[in-house]
Amino acid sequence: MPEHFKTSSDELARQILQVVALIPYGKVASYGQIAKMAGLPKHARLVGYMLKHLDQESEIPWYRVINSQGKISLSKLNDHGENIQRVKLLAEGVMVTGDKINLKQFQWMNNF
Repeated sequence: MPEHFKTSSDELARQILQVVALIPYGKVASYGQIAKMAGLPKHARLVGYMLKHLDQESEIPWYRVINSQGKISLSKLNDHGENIQRVKLLAEGVMVTGDKINLKQFQWMNNF
C-alpha cells in the first residue's frame, strides 16, 4: 500500500477514535453520528469497520456505538454466550430491550 494511504487511514482512525472516546458513561451514539462529528459525514460504515477491528485491549468505549435505529449491530459473545456490547451497556445503566436502546433517553447529543 502506498505510504500516503497508510498515513491518511491512520489519521481517519485517530479522528474516529477521538470522538468515540468522548461518548460519556451511560450514553450511546450512532455510527453516522460519530462519522459526522469526526468530520467524515456519510462514512458510518468506516466507523463500524474501525470499531470492529479495534484491539481487544483498547480503552476506547466501542460498545457505546450503535446503529441509527438504536440497535446493537455487533454480535460478539462472551464465555457465557451473552452479547458483550449488551452486557457492557447494561452495566453502565443503559436500558437494552432485546437488542434495542431508547435513543431519546440514552443518545449522546441527540440533537447533533
